[in-house]
Amino acid sequence: MTQTEPIETVPRPRTTPEAPTGTTTLSAGQPYEYHRRPLVEPDWTRFPGWRQVTREQWESAQWQRVNCVKNIKQLRTVLGDLVDETFYADLTEDQAAHATMSMLVPPQMLNTMVPFAPITTEAFYADPIRRYMIPVASDRRTDWPSHPYASRDSLHEHDMWVAEGLTHRYPTKVLAELLSTCPQYCGHCTRMDLVGNSTPTVDKLKLTLKPVDRYDAHIDYLKAHPGVRDVVVSGGDVANVPWRNLESYLMRLLSIDTIRDIRLATKALMGLPQHWLQHDVVEGLERVARTAARRGVNLAIHTHVNHAQSLTPLVARAAQTALEVGVRDVRNQGVLMRGVNATAPELLDLCFALQGEAGILPYYFYMCDMIPNAEHWRVPVWHAQQLQHDMMGYLPGYATPRIVCDVPFVGKRWVHMLTEYDRERGISYWTKNYRTSIESADPEALDKRYAYYDPIDTLPATGQAWWSAQ
Repeated sequence: MTQTEPIETVPRPRTTPEAPTGTTTLSAGQPYEYHRRPLVEPDWTRFPGWRQVTREQWESAQWQRVNCVKNIKQLRTVLGDLVDETFYADLTEDQAAHATMSMLVPPQMLNTMVPFAPITTEAFYADPIRRYMIPVASDRRTDWPSHPYASRDSLHEHDMWVAEGLTHRYPTKVLAELLSTCPQYCGHCTRMDLVGNSTPTVDKLKLTLKPVDRYDAHIDYLKAHPGVRDVVVSGGDVANVPWRNLESYLMRLLSIDTIRDIRLATKALMGLPQHWLQHDVVEGLERVARTAARRGVNLAIHTHVNHAQSLTPLVARAAQTALEVGVRDVRNQGVLMRGVNATAPELLDLCFALQGEAGILPYYFYMCDMIPNAEHWRVPVWHAQQLQHDMMGYLPGYATPRIVCDVPFVGKRWVHMLTEYDRERGISYWTKNYRTSIESADPEALDKRYAYYDPIDTLPATGQAWWSAQ
């Protein structure tokens, strides 16, 4: 099968003419060279709009929330004349015609863009954090902006709701979406059909129940289904749930004997670490952690870091504080994205910073989901397989993340678990060993093959021509 040129990966060792028969010598050192890089908080006063901001203000969760960048006017205020009109016009076009998420960037996240070099238009365009937090029209593909099989709810989580916001996809696990907002909105959000404000291209779904009624429905379902032992508490982002309400919900989960794992999903541990360092949040998290420990329940925090630049001393302090008050693990679930982290050196740099500097365990890297206008981010399955290969052997085994494909109607599968792969047309086929909540009566669910699709621009010419003809 014809293969396209690979997206950059770690180069392979080469044998030299002088090498004895049967041995391999590295001609230019290891494919990846580890260098320890202690975390540094970038100087926020390099931005014209924040020149007078004090450390006390910067470390205040309230100041961070009030000063989030929500529109182009506010971005101009922060950046001043560091970025020219070309960029703002590009951003305006994207928000009007392409964006599936509205703009919401905490100062903490914006401060990790171009952190240690002069901020110029070119540098801002090239920055990996900017690429997924503030996407512009010129980032996106014009030939295949969306895959023909892309959809708003690409994982069909809404179809698997057993109560409003409660997705029962796996036999023993549920996803609890407590709310539909976050402290920050990522351009590649897999829940773009529900999370955040509507955009000109996406009229978002809405949660209709009052929070108290939604939470009651979750608890009632879990009490009635003792086969569920694992609850991922998410949204949106749990950092946007008032702590008193979140603690009450978690304590109710802990009162159900059959619940043995609780995971709090919060990108804000990285995007707004100030929230997780507030005294009332820390003290409340300690109460929950102690209760979980007494009852033998594993309590963990899952965050979402995509690039080493995002890790700063404040993020490390938030993670360490969670561990000190009794949270069992803080783990990272990143997303593979072209232009952000889709090379082995970038992933290894990130994992070493997570595990070695911030005390966060690298856990998963997901392939970017098949949502609209996301083809410029997505990578093909073969490239994800190569990345998994190229990462092996450098990190401790327990800190080597798994790269997974979240296959529609199937769920997470390690990228090497496919059963068939047509690389010319970019179609991989997957099987599963359980029924979702919408397939309980389907006798053929375990015998079907489920398709996943590579981005079409990564296919050979014959494959692209085939899709064009469909």
